[in-house]
Amino acid sequence: MRDKSQQAIVSQQFGERAEAYLSSAVHAQGEDLQALARLVGPRPQACALDLGCGGGHVAYLLAPLVGKVVAYDLSETMVAMVAAEAKRRGLDNIVTKQGPAESLSCPDRAFDLVVSRYSAHHWQDFDAGLEQARRVLKPDGVAVFMDAISPGQPLLNSWLQTLEMLRDPSHVYNRTAEEWRVAVTAAGFVPGPLSCFKLRLDFATWVARMNTPETHIAAIRSLQSRAGKEVADHFRFEADGSFTLDTMLMVANPR
Repeated sequence: MRDKSQQAIVSQQFGERAEAYLSSAVHAQGEDLQALARLVGPRPQACALDLGCGGGHVAYLLAPLVGKVVAYDLSETMVAMVAAEAKRRGLDNIVTKQGPAESLSCPDRAFDLVVSRYSAHHWQDFDAGLEQARRVLKPDGVAVFMDAISPGQPLLNSWLQTLEMLRDPSHVYNRTAEEWRVAVTAAGFVPGPLSCFKLRLDFATWVARMNTPETHIAAIRSLQSRAGKEVADHFRFEADGSFTLDTMLMVANPR
């Protein structure tokens, strides 16, 4: 992969595993998705953007609530799969676009709602992605950012980033909730309510979803076996390698 850009690595990683993300229970359900549905409610005239749509689960949730959803992702394969799945589900108000979050091919002030879930920690330029989200949001619109977050303590942060990178070389960085607040503010938003969740990851499906090499799986399991009490307790390491992540949902409005 040494001759590939980071965006090419991300696109390849997720393109090759598109079907795994469509069928992933972690991505298809969750407390954060339930909270998003309650937050959005029926908005039949609204146009929404699912930024970094992955398997399209945010788009599928939003489609019955809004007038139109644009599902946008870096991976051409992922976008094609979402288009096919939307057609299969009869969700004819979902359209797809391909490209990086850092340079959205959408006009200014095009959306009433911008949602990004489990995507931002893969963005090569996090600040640029947030600035693009702000650019395409209407002045009275709402942005919702959902992602895995760092616990903040240096020890726990080091462990989180290491586990993520061993599992998936397209990983960039999980930020803390406070780092999110600072970056969202700098991008031109007013951060609002933030909800935090605990997400249990079944180890076998977590590594299978990204086709993690056996050598990396062995390295993750070796690290887990040597973790101190503070780390093991926070991430709730289980005998089979399963563990728990911190996640958040942040609502933000344009400034």
